[in-house]
Amino acid sequence: MTPLNIVILAAGKGTRMYSEKPKVLHALAGKPLVQHVLDCAISLQPQQVCVVYGHGGEAVPQAMSQYAARFVIQEPQLGTGHAVQQAMPHLGDEGTTLVLYGDVPLIQHGTLHQMQQVGNGLVLLTVNLPNPSGYGRIVRDAQGDVLAIVEEKDATPEQREIREVNTGILLAPTKMLRGWLAKLQNNNTQGEYYLTDIVSMAVQQGVAVHTVQPAQEWEIHGINSKSQLAVLERTWQLVEASRLLIKGVTLADASRIDVRGKLNCGRDVEIDVGCIFEGKVSLGDNVRVGAYSVIRNSSIAAGTEIAPYSHIDSSEVGANCRIGPYARLRPGTKLGDEVHIGNFVEVKNSEIAANSKANHLSYIGDSTVGSRVNVGAGTITCNYDGVNKHRTVIEDDVFIGSDTQLVAPVTVGKGSTIGAGSTITRNTPGNELTLSRSKQVTVAGWKRSARKK
Repeated sequence: MTPLNIVILAAGKGTRMYSEKPKVLHALAGKPLVQHVLDCAISLQPQQVCVVYGHGGEAVPQAMSQYAARFVIQEPQLGTGHAVQQAMPHLGDEGTTLVLYGDVPLIQHGTLHQMQQVGNGLVLLTVNLPNPSGYGRIVRDAQGDVLAIVEEKDATPEQREIREVNTGILLAPTKMLRGWLAKLQNNNTQGEYYLTDIVSMAVQQGVAVHTVQPAQEWEIHGINSKSQLAVLERTWQLVEASRLLIKGVTLADASRIDVRGKLNCGRDVEIDVGCIFEGKVSLGDNVRVGAYSVIRNSSIAAGTEIAPYSHIDSSEVGANCRIGPYARLRPGTKLGDEVHIGNFVEVKNSEIAANSKANHLSYIGDSTVGSRVNVGAGTITCNYDGVNKHRTVIEDDVFIGSDTQLVAPVTVGKGSTIGAGSTITRNTPGNELTLSRSKQVTVAGWKRSARKK
């Protein structure tokens, strides 16, 4: 396999974003623009990835530090040709170099792979646009061969009528690219070194210039403003929705779903409006997700129903559970099969075994809950002493009355019953009733304070 280098240009300030954050670190579908490009680049299995950054100081390298890429600063920014020049000292002459852009986030693996298959020479990714304003035009001769790329600001009126435009993405033999870059001049209206000028150099040398077009136009859309980002976000979400529909998922409204990561669905999954899926989420067969629920990095087993406005984060939910509405499962939650977590119940870092339920207004934190446990309304596990977290153990077949406080560390024995309104500070015996209440007293003649006139 021919060695492949990839250079990602990510030095732009993004003035029209009106933000202190580097443009390429603004998020689309839940992750930074440049991260989309890096993920696609790595899928091509290159021998070297080089990211050219500039504005924002070390923000880009720090944000993308999980990638085995080389980060090279471009300072000052003197155009795309100058940017690629900064990367060349870090690339070997063998093989080819692919140039991508950190603000063109949705380029797809299939399109780039097609560019690799075209043949020897220079390969350009072009696209025909009904409105080519702002793009460099592809100038061809009478035989249809590419002659040059002319930037719009330098184009003649006739050239501006051309609809085939340059996307900026190109693939070139690395050794040739190095030579072309060394010859670039900045005698243009911008005073910059245009990467596109290498096309005319290739033509003059008799190097074949090939063109490839993307499968979808949205692959080459760049981001220069928040409005463009918003449009591309909706475009991508409709693409994700279409993929789900093709796989048999029922969406109440394909225009009102956000997938910010990877969503895997089984058969007969139903998703209501306004739901957000972040990170890696798995929904088993016959799962139903109610309106405006947020699920992040979690797995939901078959037959479970998530009622509206529920939040599930980094949790595992068993089969045939009932969650919500307005329930919150925080990181570390593991629910067995047929568990009920009702409205305004919060569970954190806890395991709850099969057939248990907490249906109302409770907090279960740092706990191990057995099977067939009933947690009454208003029950809380007091797991934090101000310095350390402690664990609560509730064994099988326990019934906990409403408004109970379990002060950890504590174990509630198997089959025991806790009377409503109790504060439990010591382990309770199994199969017994335990309660702690003060004596009910009526104070005769007591009067509420009256408001002064």
